[in-house]
Amino acid sequence: MGEYMRLYSCAASRGLRVTWTLAELGMCDAVDLVMLPFPPRAHDKSYFAVNPLGTVPALEAEGVLMTESSAICQWLAEKYGAGTLHVAVGEADRAAFLDFLHHADATLTFPQTVYMRFALFERDRGLAAAGEAYGEWFAKRLQKIDARLADRDYLCAGRFTIADIAVGYALYLARRVGLGEHLSPRLGAWMDNLMARPGFTAAMAWEDSAAKGAGIGDLTSF
Repeated sequence: MGEYMRLYSCAASRGLRVTWTLAELGMCDAVDLVMLPFPPRAHDKSYFAVNPLGTVPALEAEGVLMTESSAICQWLAEKYGAGTLHVAVGEADRAAFLDFLHHADATLTFPQTVYMRFALFERDRGLAAAGEAYGEWFAKRLQKIDARLADRDYLCAGRFTIADIAVGYALYLARRVGLGEHLSPRLGAWMDNLMARPGFTAAMAWEDSAAKGAGIGDLTSF
């Protein structure tokens, strides 16, 4: 790999999907990881020059900027994964792979972010009930994942892929922000297995090291 890549992220943000993917690919040393205080739009205004949306992650590579976590993971897996982390066109589970990859953000992470905003960050505005309602919405949408994992260890193709990373991050975030009680025993056990992967632990250690190197403290927490 010759091209230069730089990844901007915050600790435990959706950028974890990307650092986890890179760790699974053995590419941590090939990418410049820039950790920012959360949320960067409030605590690091200079970041708007990189990403006008002020969101993370953002990946600079090959002269372009990508800002959607699942799309970044797909690009990395298809370019560098040698068939190990994605399901290629023509494989039997290709449709399911794409479905679960997009389900992770469109259906799972979206209500989580609304819950976080109103039930956690802006609770003093009196909108906590709305946030909690979105937490319940998230909980109901876990049924699809739970059913899928009833007779398999991974979501697609009988192997670990970025679909597991994308969905797994949503479950990890659920535990982190107070929605973990909605995970069924099956989903809890599945998440425990994913977090035991060397790739996950390497990604967490990489983020922690980069954050400490940047002098970021409590602002990384949410």
